[in-house]
Amino acid sequence: MAEQKKRRDKNGINGGVYQRGKKWGYVLDIGHDPLTGKRKQQTKGGFTTEGDAWDALVEANTALKTKKFVKPSKRTVAEFFAEWFPAVKLSLKTTTFGNYQNYANAYVLPIIGNRQLQQIETDTITKLWSYLAEKGRVKGDSNQRMYEHWKKVTEAGQKVALAELAEAGGVTYSAASKAAARYRAGRIPKEYSSSLDNTTIQSVRIMLHRAFEDAVAWQYMEANPVSDAVRVRRTHKVHSTWTPEQLKAFLAEARRERLYAMWLMFATTGVRRGEAAGAMRHLLVPARKIITVWDTRVVANGKVVDSDGKSKNSRRHLALDKRTIAELANHTAMLDQERKDHGADYEDNGLLFCWPDGSPIYPETISDQFDRLVDRAGVPIITLHDVRHTYATMSLRAGVNPKIVSARLGHASVSFTLDMYTEDVPELHHAAAETVSDLFLEPDEDDETADPPIDLP
Repeated sequence: MAEQKKRRDKNGINGGVYQRGKKWGYVLDIGHDPLTGKRKQQTKGGFTTEGDAWDALVEANTALKTKKFVKPSKRTVAEFFAEWFPAVKLSLKTTTFGNYQNYANAYVLPIIGNRQLQQIETDTITKLWSYLAEKGRVKGDSNQRMYEHWKKVTEAGQKVALAELAEAGGVTYSAASKAAARYRAGRIPKEYSSSLDNTTIQSVRIMLHRAFEDAVAWQYMEANPVSDAVRVRRTHKVHSTWTPEQLKAFLAEARRERLYAMWLMFATTGVRRGEAAGAMRHLLVPARKIITVWDTRVVANGKVVDSDGKSKNSRRHLALDKRTIAELANHTAMLDQERKDHGADYEDNGLLFCWPDGSPIYPETISDQFDRLVDRAGVPIITLHDVRHTYATMSLRAGVNPKIVSARLGHASVSFTLDMYTEDVPELHHAAAETVSDLFLEPDEDDETADPPIDLP
């Protein structure tokens, strides 16, 4: 009892102990509410003796002073995210915020949303990755079901009824119509798998690590369980690209289109879809052969939003070749004529690529038109974003300095560019091997490519 009295009288201890029935507890001042300024206290009871309560209070004081104090709470992961998303909305790009919401709602909350936040441990996160890798896909296989129905009907020599196709996939009539067009063009869906790819799991990890870092900062958790969890290996794949001949065939078909200048700019610069959709006419300077890539128009949660690019390097001055400049000059002359034809009905948004009345083009529509052009051109099926990969690999094969390629693509760093495309251009390794060895090795006499010896007089 004497030692308990000593602790009770010790200076510097924040709070005190109390007795309730046969048990003891403590009360601790933990500061003030950051918004209202009201005093905040933390209580904890259930201690057998007064000394136990004092010991716990001293420990809580130490944690509070070292900013490691975590208030015991039964807050669930779902409740935390309901608080976290409004708090971070203003600090994230619209697209990033939308992606984070999708990752949480699809891959985190259905699995651990009901767990108490303070019960989430490193092992929990590691098991979450394993679960997602095995059966994390949640989008379903509506495309596969529609294709199986379409295949069965067409192989029987019958005409596919779009209403039945929509019913088979559980989609709208319009979606079924687009699916049928894809199948007729040979765009067959991959076999459905319940496993989630490593790239998506890695994206979930980035989101969850950021969220739990804030939980630690808010003193909701003692440590971030994602930090020490098993890391998911990011898979590197060889991108689908066209050869120069295939790209030429595509552009020959696209030349008949009103937006040919846009398709050409995709091919000669590797710009992103959102960058083309948001390109502003006043940022094109033909005299300097430059266009400034600045604002973008992207789709987030089904809605078009204006953004400022993926990174600070996304905003860039992009040099254009003389052929692209010439086509863009023809294109802007066409815009002037369309403005004149529509008169007061013209919707002037200042966009470089728009509909004849000046209204913006929905980004997904650009992808849909690209797919139709690919089918008409009879070239291998790739995505619109793969044209960007085509530009990058062609540039590297042509010997363009990787730093220039990286800058033109708007990548965050040269290392990112090389990491992404080295597997696509394996000949770079062979060229490097020959270049270095030529510095100190004599040409092989049996090498037909070696220069012939010179007879000196």
